[in-house]
Amino acid sequence: MKTILILNGPNLNLLGTREPDLYGHESLKDVEALCAESAQAHGFNVQTLQSNHEGALIDAIHQAGAAHKAGTLLGVVFNAGAYTHTSIGLHDAIKGIQPCPVVEVHISNVFAREGFRHHSYISPVAAGSIVGFGIQGYQLAIQALAQA
Repeated sequence: MKTILILNGPNLNLLGTREPDLYGHESLKDVEALCAESAQAHGFNVQTLQSNHEGALIDAIHQAGAAHKAGTLLGVVFNAGAYTHTSIGLHDAIKGIQPCPVVEVHISNVFAREGFRHHSYISPVAAGSIVGFGIQGYQLAIQALAQA
């Protein structure tokens, strides 16, 4: 059975307590459980990783590319958090593992927020982007990978 990597960047470990009016009251564990349930419904397993460190996220993307090439990984659901708007390194890592699909996810609608959040270094190399649908965006990303 193939796996989907659910990759979460900085501060997503604070879900449920950090700005709940913006990000909701669900915790990262809730997100991971939702992803596992959704992936299982499509016949896949999930692997989850959250890191506040850019290098660890890049390493995980590199490993995902190798797993995709080996046929064990379907793709990546990636919420890069604030690194979305700053990290050329993550952009290059995603570009480097293509054709492994990476779906960019954001819980809030980043385009309805501060201007600096309107630019994404991830979007140009992602298979697609899902923004503003709360944690259900993760389910939509899994569904997109499953149907690709």
